[in-house]
Amino acid sequence: MMEQNKQNYDESQIQVLEGLEAVRKRPGMYIGSTSSRGLHHLVYEIVDNSIDEALAGYCSRISVIVNKDNSITVVDDGRGMPVGMHPKMGKSAMEVIMTILHAGGKFGGGGYKVSGGLHGVGASVVNALSEVCIVESKREGYIWKQEYRRGIPVAPVEKVGESNEQGTTTYFKPDSDIFDEVEFDYEILEHRLRELAFLNKGIIIELVDEREDKKETFHYEGGIKSFVSYLNRNKEVLHPEPIYVEGSKDDVLVEIALQYNDSYAENLFSFANNIDTIEGGTHLSGFKNALTRVFNDYAKKFGHLKENDKNLQGEDIREGLTAVVSVKISEPQFEGQTKTKLGNSEVRGIVESIMNEEISSFLEESPSVGKIIIEKALMAARARDAARKARELTRKSVLERSTLPGKLADCSSKNPDECEIYIVEGDSAGGSAKQGRDRKFQAILPLRGKIMNVEKQRLDKILNSDTIRSMITAFGAGIGKDFDVEKIRYNRIIIMTDADVDGAHIRTLLLTFFYRYMRELVDQGHVYIAQPPLYKISKNKKIFYAYSDKELDDTISDLGGKDSSIAIQRYKGLGEMNAEQLWETTMDPERRILLKATVEDAMAADEIFTILMGDKVEPRREFIQQNAKKVTNLDI
Repeated sequence: MMEQNKQNYDESQIQVLEGLEAVRKRPGMYIGSTSSRGLHHLVYEIVDNSIDEALAGYCSRISVIVNKDNSITVVDDGRGMPVGMHPKMGKSAMEVIMTILHAGGKFGGGGYKVSGGLHGVGASVVNALSEVCIVESKREGYIWKQEYRRGIPVAPVEKVGESNEQGTTTYFKPDSDIFDEVEFDYEILEHRLRELAFLNKGIIIELVDEREDKKETFHYEGGIKSFVSYLNRNKEVLHPEPIYVEGSKDDVLVEIALQYNDSYAENLFSFANNIDTIEGGTHLSGFKNALTRVFNDYAKKFGHLKENDKNLQGEDIREGLTAVVSVKISEPQFEGQTKTKLGNSEVRGIVESIMNEEISSFLEESPSVGKIIIEKALMAARARDAARKARELTRKSVLERSTLPGKLADCSSKNPDECEIYIVEGDSAGGSAKQGRDRKFQAILPLRGKIMNVEKQRLDKILNSDTIRSMITAFGAGIGKDFDVEKIRYNRIIIMTDADVDGAHIRTLLLTFFYRYMRELVDQGHVYIAQPPLYKISKNKKIFYAYSDKELDDTISDLGGKDSSIAIQRYKGLGEMNAEQLWETTMDPERRILLKATVEDAMAADEIFTILMGDKVEPRREFIQQNAKKVTNLDI
């Protein structure tokens, strides 16, 4: 914990910056959006206030309750929200905090040394965007309460009882006039609350869902060390305990945990004041610099690298690494497109010096772990060299336009913005697709043979695969570190496989490849999954298609119910459709259904690819059992 700030936290420290009217007019400016993401953000804003109390050393337990009607109650055992008269505003500090934007103890350094919360807008914005909000504060022997409707107090703050406990309870019901949807997703809340419990060791966070009678408690004395173990739980680790680094300097608290596994991907997650810094920043660069330096020094010192050997590169040393870097600072500066990149320049040097010292002494004390990590990095360096040569061959073939893959039926347009490529499995579907397509803007690439599971191979091996080389060459944008999304030859890459188990497997193999080696394709929304119809329904020479069992039932009832004049065909594969049918149902932009492949959350995506494509059977079985009820149209 940060050293406790013993200044009083009371009404005099609540500073006022501006009023609430704008929030209801432009909610997106304050919480990002009015979609599901913005809705869940309301919960985080209230929970962040409780976490700030915990960071200041005054709160040990937070409960988040999803009530039956999708309202939320957050309870903490902090000091209780101040209620005395605010010196400048002439009303209770509680009312000021709840009704005036940017009013709180986080400005000017008086109330809190460190505070989370991405926007710092807190409770007042939640209040403004809720139909009803009720706050209770237990402090100084009493219970104080105020109720608001769409941000406006119903009555002044009143004393409603006595209590020798302390803490704050906030109840709110999001306003359905503002939000596109007002239903909370248990898994989204669970993910973030678990993350907060990992990032703030010792704190107890409870999530209760009264809609389904579910309850979970998150409490990790190991903090981010437990976090790394959790992230690696489905992987084969190379050393049993994560390496843990902790230190502070100039009011910057640094915590780092890292552990290697036998995969070839690196997974680095960084946080500043509990905010997920998706775009990285100075704390992450400090970590990477120090890691590269420490391991190269160690490898030289113990003869793993000879005098004349080239240094290991950062990417070699990070192969198979899972790490969490968390810093807590009093004045964070966030930059980047989504304000999730830490900009404080002093943090880089602080992280580097703490890392250098702690990791060096760890390696001195645990030479066996050091040896395992260096051996993995040396193999990665050799593979990188082999991959570079293979990449150059692939790049050469891309530059010589005549060597586009023989199986590729390209489109005539050369404008990538209007072009799309269908990746289909096998020649029969490829034949129908080539005949049925619009040649101007639709290209077809049939893949022959088995697609490699890239989760289990290094890049040099992957580049020896013909199917993968065909895709790299056709897309024209390179692979891995050299991948440049600006150079893709097609704006839409559409995976078109059969609607059966084999088709789903091929789809997952392709998505794993894109995610691991052409990540921007997925991040920037270029990857789509075609949805072929499951049924063809014919009646009196008229043909209808159904993409789900429900659609089949609806179509049959529209046609007057099942009778002998209705013929139903269940498609087993794309090859069963002729060119015209394939165009009508799956390729015509006017009528087709495409699903965009998106990754909202890198952590969850990594976990799913590890489970589905990794070596461990048990997690895969569990995943399939847990998700079976969510899967429809699985044809086994």
